[in-house]
Amino acid sequence: MATERTTNSKAVEDMLLNVGTLLMSNGASTGRVRTTINRIADALGYEVELLITSRSLMLTVTTEDGSDYTSSVKRTPPHGVNFKLVSGISRLSWRVIEEELSVEQINQDIERIKSLPHYPRLVVLALVALAGASFCRLFGGEVPEMMAAFTATFFGLFIRQEALKMRFNPYISIFFASFAAAMVAGLSIKLNIGHSPENALATSVLFLIPGVPLINSLSDLMDGNTLNGMVRGVNGLIIAFSIALGLMLAMQIYSL
Repeated sequence: MATERTTNSKAVEDMLLNVGTLLMSNGASTGRVRTTINRIADALGYEVELLITSRSLMLTVTTEDGSDYTSSVKRTPPHGVNFKLVSGISRLSWRVIEEELSVEQINQDIERIKSLPHYPRLVVLALVALAGASFCRLFGGEVPEMMAAFTATFFGLFIRQEALKMRFNPYISIFFASFAAAMVAGLSIKLNIGHSPENALATSVLFLIPGVPLINSLSDLMDGNTLNGMVRGVNGLIIAFSIALGLMLAMQIYSL
């Protein structure tokens, strides 16, 4: 009987660590990670102690009567943003309570959520580029400048995706993307396209702004997760520095 409880505790622990690392690496705040893990553990009849850092999770799972416990550490993958996965796991955590799902059913649902298809690459490129053109319009740009911003954003995001596929450092990938977008947008200034081509240059790198890390940083700091908040804030600042470096290099080349 004790062996069975140990096996169950370990299965619960592995599942919860999987949930935690998925949430942490896809844009969830530290508070959301802790709340989701505690919600699932309570529904399954276990108590947990959790330590969350930006690069790893340490979890101890204990049965309600305290007769058995298990503890493990799992490394968190590089961080990205996938709100479809975050919201899917959040809804799953409520289903665990309402439908009394087993660990096996939870794992199956997690695999299903992980396998959900992403938007086609061309659609992502086109919509992000459209957002860049829209920002240009908000800054006062007209059709020629919007076209320049669209092209620069499209090309910059393409370069970033290719750099990440080639396993470049994420910050270097952002630098490449910023430089490429600024070079394309800066060309409109050299060719004097439109009435205010500098609007295209100013908005060509906005798709790289680290909104999620900075928002999560503030959320973590306000929630008392000071260490994770500081780490995420520094991460956002390094991203901003990479953007500025790429933009500055392009402006130096064009003597702007």
